[in-house]
Amino acid sequence: MIKVDSEHILEMLANEYPDAKCELSYKTPFELLVATILSAQCTDVRVNIITGDLFKEYNEPDDFAYMKQEKLEELIRSCGFYKNKAKSIIGASQMIIESFAGNVPDKMEELLKLPGVGRKTANVILSNAFSRPAIAVDTHVFRVSRRIGLASGNTPDEVERELMDAIPISMWSLAHHLLIFHGRRRCTARKPQCEGCCISRYCKYYTKGGNRVE
Repeated sequence: MIKVDSEHILEMLANEYPDAKCELSYKTPFELLVATILSAQCTDVRVNIITGDLFKEYNEPDDFAYMKQEKLEELIRSCGFYKNKAKSIIGASQMIIESFAGNVPDKMEELLKLPGVGRKTANVILSNAFSRPAIAVDTHVFRVSRRIGLASGNTPDEVERELMDAIPISMWSLAHHLLIFHGRRRCTARKPQCEGCCISRYCKYYTKGGNRVE
């Protein structure tokens, strides 16, 4: 394995995945907030199916803030963990109305006050809805960045800090999408497709003969 050059790695991934972008469907910061809450332990494809119907009728904080939780649970049931997600969406909607004049906040510390919002969700919103430099660390970003030596932390927060140090700020948001695409399409948790991988020379998993580096 050779020394990691983050910019070179990202350039190679960008050539491999020129279509890398957020795959959740949304039109407003609030719709992205709802979609990102729903996406926990659920595929973007499934979330987009749910929100495709949901957002036709309900797409503003006012639409959810006073909705009965049981009703929202039924609307989002197919995404899994729907009870907790419904509670979070309703709670976040209420706080947005009461504390932020009906607008999704655009600062990390304010986003983290919303029910159901952790650093990953906040970074997704900052990056995609507000075009702020941010690296959201989901399971794919966590796995891939550790395998290829961009990070070594044992928690998403640690990995986020390491990636922010290793990657130029101008590439943070793109890096998030590229690492996700690579994790979904090639560098999967089980049986990754190492042969033919454009960045295998940097990868601990590959150079150690497939020994798992999660």
